[in-house]
Amino acid sequence: MSKSKRLLELMMTVNRKRKFTVKELAMEFGVSTRTMLRDLQELSELGVPLYSEVGPHGGYQVLKERILPPIAFSEEEAAALFFAVYALRHYSSLPFEAESASALDKFYLHMSGDVRDRIDEMKNRVDFVTPTRQQESPYLSILLEAAVQQKVLLIQYEPRGEEAGRKIQPIGIYANNGLWFCPAYCFLRKDFRIFRCDRIQSAAYDVDGTEPMDLRHVHLENKELVFQKEKESTQLYAELSRKGVQMCEAVLWLGSHLNIREDGTGWLEGPIPQSDLAFYARFFIGLGNEATVKHPTELIDYIKRLFKEIMSNYE
Repeated sequence: MSKSKRLLELMMTVNRKRKFTVKELAMEFGVSTRTMLRDLQELSELGVPLYSEVGPHGGYQVLKERILPPIAFSEEEAAALFFAVYALRHYSSLPFEAESASALDKFYLHMSGDVRDRIDEMKNRVDFVTPTRQQESPYLSILLEAAVQQKVLLIQYEPRGEEAGRKIQPIGIYANNGLWFCPAYCFLRKDFRIFRCDRIQSAAYDVDGTEPMDLRHVHLENKELVFQKEKESTQLYAELSRKGVQMCEAVLWLGSHLNIREDGTGWLEGPIPQSDLAFYARFFIGLGNEATVKHPTELIDYIKRLFKEIMSNYE
């Protein structure tokens, strides 16, 4: 076996093993322990994060940041992956900011020259526009990790100018319109809430022994159903003009409520939380005469009151 092929297989082998010794690897690859030590040293110089332990029970381990073996991409696949990561540059905060920048640099530098030239030509021809926000969200990584590991966090949150401590168990994190949000169970409110990540002033794992809830069945794909079950809801119905449909199509959280007719008009129909009527009233005012709410009557009354308040500012 050639040295280059042996190094490649060795990289895949150590990534697969949790712990190993030089002697075990030397026997597996049919080389001397001295040759295997040199190979491991070369892997380490190539960036494989190896950690050695001395003693009778010692050996080698690959640290948490494992190195993936080489993967062959077509030219189109390479361009697609490059721009998928490149589009994230619009966000001021990411849960893996340094890692994504490093991965993009490695990916770009190891491409062939003609593929790099093609990507350079495409950079000013394609983009995924996201509003650039000045608000930073420095705790995205711990929020995501807590969601995956089902752990409770103690956060300091500033919802309306008043900072308050509370314990939460995140479901996940998602970006919308340039901002990051974290749906989570709030132990203070004993209910599910959505937190603006840029308003979280601090976040750390809870050390008071609060028992985590079993939220393995709750995730970003079904969070709306869970939130609606936990809150008293009312049924929404609103007619939309063709322009109103186009405006609503751009609103991510309206997807399950939006219905479109063949002529391009449509309607919104489905349950909405009773406690969010103020939010929906402001949303429909923003649609102007492109939407007409038919029910619930409580929402219609709320919209009328807001219109009166707005008109009073111009009298």
